[in-house]
Formats: sequence, C-alpha cells, structure tokens
Amino acid sequence: MLQLLKGNVFCAKIGSMAIERVRDFFNSHGIADRILEFPVSSATVELAAQALGCEAKRIAKTLSFLNGESVVLVVAAGDARIDNVKFKARFGIKPKMLDAEHVLAATGHEVGGVCPFVIPEGVPVYLDVSLQRFVTVFPACGSNNSAIELTLAELQTYADTTAWVDVCKNWD
Repeated sequence: MLQLLKGNVFCAKIGSMAIERVRDFFNSHGIADRILEFPVSSATVELAAQALGCEAKRIAKTLSFLNGESVVLVVAAGDARIDNVKFKARFGIKPKMLDAEHVLAATGHEVGGVCPFVIPEGVPVYLDVSLQRFVTVFPACGSNNSAIELTLAELQTYADTTAWVDVCKNWD
C-alpha cells in the first residue's frame, strides 16, 4: 500500500480534500456542525490546545506506525508518550513512526491533520487508555486547522476502533 501511493499526484489531492471527506463523514452522522476550524494552525498538540483554549492533554493525537507492510494508528492523549516496551509487548514490533512522506499515503491525511476518521480500509485504530481520564477530547478532522470535540464513546464509534490499548507513558 505505501509503495503504491508514494509520490502519486492523487496523494496531494486526497490530502487537500481530507477535511471535506471528514466533514461529509460527520455530516452523514449529523454532527458536521461540531467541526471547529481555526484561522491559525492546530498542527501540533500545543497549537491545537492554544486554538481551542484547552489543556494540551485533552488533544487526541493520532500517531501512525509502520507495522511491516501495513500501518497501525494509535490515538493518545496530548501529554502521553509512546512507551517502547509496552508498544512492543502489545504489537510485537518496535514502534516506528511513519515519516511525513508516507503519512498521507497510509492515512489519507497530511501531517498536522492526521485523524482516525475516513482512513483507508484495513488500517486498524487503537485508542490508548491515556484518553480515559477525560469526558471529551479533541481529535483533528483532516486538516492542520481543525478539530472536533467528541466523547470517548463517540470517538470509539466514529474512529471504528479496533481496541483500547495501554502503550503510553508519562501521562498519569
């Protein structure tokens, strides 16, 4: 999959349209009006927290990892860091994040807007337990200046979550 899309002009088009695809997805669920778009960047946890006026730990960051020839997405709290030992114990591989060049091809979203919504079929999404201390969190919506506030139940449903995992550290 990664090699098929690498360098393809289609990647640039799907990346620039990602917010619209996410908006259409949420429109089909009746909540597109909850998408927040900012006049400033929300491409990092810190920038998203500033744009939203919330604590950085409530940003639900989507991290993409190489798993052989496939990809695994982990959504974690903004203050959590991947724990290499826990990650390897859970997935059987050393955590290796995708480089920016491959993120778009693997997720359909550009770096800074990666989210667990409207992703290619077969890409598993895991939610880290670091999120469970919040009633609502703010994942991106496919662009580097967007977010949506979701309950954990909504995030689990709309992200079509594979499972909850415990692969992070430094958050409690």
